[in-house]
Amino acid sequence: VQLVESGGGLVQPGGSLRLSCAASGFTFSSYYMSWHRQAPGKERELVARITNSVANMVYANSVKGRFTISRDNAKNTLYLQMNNLKPEDTAVYYCAKGSPTQDWGPGTQVTVSS
Repeated sequence: VQLVESGGGLVQPGGSLRLSCAASGFTFSSYYMSWHRQAPGKERELVARITNSVANMVYANSVKGRFTISRDNAKNTLYLQMNNLKPEDTAVYYCAKGSPTQDWGPGTQVTVSS
């Protein structure tokens, strides 16, 4: 199993970023997938989860209306569109396979700062 996140970086408050997670080594379309994040000094938390059939998505209350999780099963890729970013969104963002989580990517840093 390999999960590789990309798309992180430094963005000003109110800005947008799109994270991607390239998956390989398993049947991507068979698994729930999710994004999690961990800020310095805090526990890792679920940001958003999507079912394998794209029928259902769940979001943390803190990101509802600002973040959108999606997936392209033909490309084995998971996405997280993040809009109206806030400083409190600063964290390392991780892609994860399965529910409960079975595998993690190495993470990508997102920093929201002016």
